[in-house]
Amino acid sequence: MSTAPRSGGSRKPKGKKGPSKGTGGHGRKALEGKGPTPKAEDRVYHKAHRAKQLAERSAARRGPARDQVRGRVKLTDETVSGRNPVLEALRAGIPAKTLHVAVRIEVDDRVKEVLRLCAEESIPVLEATKPELDRLSGEAVHQGLVLQIPPYQYADALELGRETIEKQARGHLRTAPLLIALDGITDPRNLGAIIRSASAFDADGVIVPERRSVGVTATAWRTSAGAAARVPVAQAGNLNSTLVDLHRMGYFVLGLDGGGDVSLPGLALASEPLVLVVGAEGKGLSRMVREHCQQIVSIPIQSEMESLNASMAVGISLYEIAVGRAGGR
Repeated sequence: MSTAPRSGGSRKPKGKKGPSKGTGGHGRKALEGKGPTPKAEDRVYHKAHRAKQLAERSAARRGPARDQVRGRVKLTDETVSGRNPVLEALRAGIPAKTLHVAVRIEVDDRVKEVLRLCAEESIPVLEATKPELDRLSGEAVHQGLVLQIPPYQYADALELGRETIEKQARGHLRTAPLLIALDGITDPRNLGAIIRSASAFDADGVIVPERRSVGVTATAWRTSAGAAARVPVAQAGNLNSTLVDLHRMGYFVLGLDGGGDVSLPGLALASEPLVLVVGAEGKGLSRMVREHCQQIVSIPIQSEMESLNASMAVGISLYEIAVGRAGGR
């Protein structure tokens, strides 16, 4: 019988087991592996990566993002539409997120400056079709430009009043401080028009209540024609207590209402700081707000007309205030 080893087999040598020469750790790195396998969408050669890129581009073009908060959906971004409003917003340094530009837009001087400002501020610029721009702007006239911006950052009403008084004390204001407070205004177009009038007549700010009141929305931005970039809008937790505190600071609180005791033309306006309070069309000032006004004035109109639009009433009143202060009344 043959004792030769089987073909292909091996036999361990007999003897005492001793230390063997190692590699000095040179093979340890190879044994560690390359880590977890990347997700398919993160592998540039995988079709899932291309699908992810397309989805991100589509989401960017769909417009303002929406966040889920306490079980309800709220708009987290606003948009400014139109060449003049977009240009005014960029000139004022509004922290814009994205500029959406129409494909094959007709370029004029405003568009050139908008693109230049976006390049300087590193604001992303995305091309979009007309239907996409219509959806972004809420069907408003956008003229091929829609600017996506973060939610408006409101000032504090009392801080605004205090800072304006301090500016007057330092001689930084040409006229006495002038603030506009809104009571029950819910139409963003009214707010935008009021902001525009405030800018035209050198008012120092607009105050809106936090609840049951309009805020600075995209519609308000569009109606203000860029004036929202120049006139600060402040929020008041409670308008009644805010009016009381402003009066203690030295403001004269003047209510504008159809049932006022004094007619606006020829009103002897005080030279001290002034808060003009305006109510909603038809309803006028609420009872509590009326009680916190030092004087109620009205604009005389024809008897056939029940009331004026709030923004129109503010514009007329601001003009009369400006004329009265210029004449030293």
